[in-house]
Amino acid sequence: MSEHERAALAEVGASSEFAPGTPERMRIEKRLKRKLDARFSILVSLTVALNYIDRNNAAAARLQGFEQDLGLTGQEFPTLLSILYVGYILFQISYNYIGRPSLYIPAAMLLWGMISVLTGVTQNFAGALLTRLFLGMVEAAFLPGALFILSKWYKRDEISLRYTLLYCGNLISNAFGSLVAAGILANLQGALGHAAWRWLFYIEGGITMLVAVIAIPILPDFPQTTKWGFTKQELQVAQLRMLEDTGEVDQDSSEDKWYTGFVLAVTDYKVYLLTIALTACIVGLSFNIYFPTLTKTLGYATTPTLLLSAPPWVFSCIVSLINSWHSDRTQEKFWHATWPLVVGIVGFVVSMATSPTNVAGRYVALFLQAQSYAAYIIMYSWMASSFPRPPAKRAVALALMNALSQVGNIIGSYCWPTNFGPSYTYSYAIMTACFGLTIILNFWFRCILVAANKRLAEGERAFDEHDDTITRAAALEGTTAKDAAHMAKGFRFLV
Repeated sequence: MSEHERAALAEVGASSEFAPGTPERMRIEKRLKRKLDARFSILVSLTVALNYIDRNNAAAARLQGFEQDLGLTGQEFPTLLSILYVGYILFQISYNYIGRPSLYIPAAMLLWGMISVLTGVTQNFAGALLTRLFLGMVEAAFLPGALFILSKWYKRDEISLRYTLLYCGNLISNAFGSLVAAGILANLQGALGHAAWRWLFYIEGGITMLVAVIAIPILPDFPQTTKWGFTKQELQVAQLRMLEDTGEVDQDSSEDKWYTGFVLAVTDYKVYLLTIALTACIVGLSFNIYFPTLTKTLGYATTPTLLLSAPPWVFSCIVSLINSWHSDRTQEKFWHATWPLVVGIVGFVVSMATSPTNVAGRYVALFLQAQSYAAYIIMYSWMASSFPRPPAKRAVALALMNALSQVGNIIGSYCWPTNFGPSYTYSYAIMTACFGLTIILNFWFRCILVAANKRLAEGERAFDEHDDTITRAAALEGTTAKDAAHMAKGFRFLV
């Protein structure tokens, strides 16, 4: 064991009183998780909801004169939707190198709330395009940062449910955002001389800025750097939990170069395989961007349309929570990511097969489509657990996969042109193909991890013999020999 590792173990207080299963350890761990859940499940989920509300409110504004007032024609509205993800992709990777998420995440919230407000004062396509571009650049700070923070505090058998609580903010934003939009668009038309859709941006952006101020004293940093809100024993146990989960204290070695994590991430082919799978899945989920438009095809006015848009997302949230809870209990990823996609495909087929006048059938199909987000959430938790060491690699890998996969949102923005409506048969056919591709790639990724687990088992058997198995495993898994050696002691990838 190196001096660095001995110092790290001493720092987290590796003593018998903190051994797994002891009454004192169980008491502290229970209190720690209660504090973490109170902070993350409420505040971070609310932040995710606001993130997606500010990102998607243009779809609701479209129902109440947004396009007409700005003089949008042709492909300009889809371009407004897609340009956000250009900024999002370009600025995503760099944010995870910032060491104080408790500060930079609220700061980003303040900025994107302000930009959302400014969207409400735009007068033409160029102005709206710029605000959407800058909105994506600033929002890029949030999601990879939130995912990385969760991976620094929760173990692999706890992470799926916590990711789901985080992503339920997204799902609830589709429901809650529709309800808020319905109230604003129905009651504030012409208030103080402003169109109702402008009030939508003013109010929702202002709420984001308020929550950002509240978040500063609540969000923690990392177990090694957080100085408040937790006792010394709780922080020691937090670090020990990561040690026991991956075989090493969850911090980077001082012996590694600053660019080590970046090099390990960009040279690991598994990162790109999962990125392509995520991209295909996101294209398949692009109905989310146009959900009010799809609900509008049922034939109702603006307010009923927005109210009808909410229940499918509440259903999706419930399904996602149950699916992720069961995934954590069974420690299984692939099948929990597959069955919601299959049900989503059924929803697409129902939409293609039913007449636009069949209101009941098409509305049920929206429920089946919305619940497919349960698969996307599992894929994200799978992503974090599949690149555990070293932390610098995990940070870059999470940001890289999340950033590159957002190309799916750019593609998806153009998959629902008006001339495909009102049935949108061609759009649904594209979504079906994308979900099918996602399932195939996920199965390939599962096969790779199964093979990796076999190599780790071989390395564990050879660990005490000091042969070159660990070195070979490290090369294959895209990590360092030291990390592979520690991972070999009981660590297995989740499949």
